Amino acid sequence: QVQLVESGGGLVQAGGSLRLSCAATGGTFSRYTMGWFRQAPGKEREFVTSISSSGGSTYYADSVKGRFTISRDNAKNTVYLQMNRLKPEDTAVYYCAIKYAHGPIGIADLYDYWGQGTQVTVSS
Repeated sequence: QVQLVESGGGLVQAGGSLRLSCAATGGTFSRYTMGWFRQAPGKEREFVTSISSSGGSTYYADSVKGRFTISRDNAKNTVYLQMNRLKPEDTAVYYCAIKYAHGPIGIADLYDYWGQGTQVTVSS
């Protein structure tokens, strides 16, 4: 069973940057799609971005396109989320997840395992 551990969250001023990491253990990381989701207080969990097993395909929510970049290092079993030009509305708990089955990449229920989340707070 795979375990995912996020790190890198914190408090940053608007316009700043953060880099999140998600380390996977206990499974075959390199064969599967990875995704990042976020959940703000009082809101549903929403899709942020995903990356295919090889890293060759990436997808982004419109709200983060051009500001966030997802990448992965299969040798290190780690996926990254580089977040630039952060806005207060990016404030949320960020979760990484692994998706074993085929299907739409933006649907949280299709992801099989989740990390515990890391808090990102952007002050105005």
